[in-house]
Amino acid sequence: MQVLITGGAGLLGAKLAKRLLERGTLANAAGQQTPITRITLLDVVPAQGFSDPRVQVVSGDIADESVINAVLTPETQSIFHLAAIVSSHAEADFDLGMRINFDATRLILERARKNGNRPRVVFTSSVAVFGGELPQRVPDSQVLTPQSSYGTQKVMGELLINDYSRKGFIDGRALRMPTVCVRPGVPNKAASSFASGIIRDPLNGVESVCPVAPETPMWLLSPRYAIDSLIHGHDLDGSLFGSSRALSLPGLATTVQEMVAALERVGGPEAAGRIRWQQDPAIVRIVNSWPGDFVTARANALGFKHDASFDDIVRSYIEDEMKSA
Repeated sequence: MQVLITGGAGLLGAKLAKRLLERGTLANAAGQQTPITRITLLDVVPAQGFSDPRVQVVSGDIADESVINAVLTPETQSIFHLAAIVSSHAEADFDLGMRINFDATRLILERARKNGNRPRVVFTSSVAVFGGELPQRVPDSQVLTPQSSYGTQKVMGELLINDYSRKGFIDGRALRMPTVCVRPGVPNKAASSFASGIIRDPLNGVESVCPVAPETPMWLLSPRYAIDSLIHGHDLDGSLFGSSRALSLPGLATTVQEMVAALERVGGPEAAGRIRWQQDPAIVRIVNSWPGDFVTARANALGFKHDASFDDIVRSYIEDEMKSA
């Protein structure tokens, strides 16, 4: 089995590749676990830290047809489409957001259609597809009303996944990811990057600025459970998704204040004391447009899981990133 991961140099792409290499198999078109023979990691920069002969690292523009044609062949049975221009960046640069978040998605799906082998496609969507006036807990049946360019681009991607699956061109599934936290490394341009920064940086002895109010609701998932969800979503029989190939993943409903309290419990008062509160109106506007809690009955019934507490999320970051550093 050959696998393509777009955004392969990013946090989730790299962690997914490593988990797949350890696992060794994925479900094929017939649902049978099949040995993975190649994982192609495509990103604008080369993925680092891979010596396994099954890994092919490719750097290139995901919106360049020649690049996609080279890495997405009739032998590619599984596609994890993780690459994206994140929320604040997509809002600030509309053309770039459309090119990477929408045009490249259409390009990938068209190439898959022309290959004619109906690959399984996992598309990472976002809770940013919702916005505006929402119920306290967003149900699976909620109408999509994005309030950002990023959210709009993800909605369009979901619709493409649904229609290409309906037509039998691909076997797709669009998984709406909660905010993935805690992310290691330097912050990206996502409006939600502070959610990792206010945990990661204080644990590493660095002051962090929180740009939103303490009572801001958050819908979170650790990298561990995010990877579990991607693989579980891939291996599910596509027919189980029913008439919609898009669904909201389970997550942990919390607030920024509760996150800081967990940091203090796990990391100590010195870590929590390194957070400085200074609101950024642009970040507040985007983050406050996102819902903070969901009813995920469909995903629950399909066997998706999430973290039990934010204390557990902090501990998993310490175990996975700090102790291995």
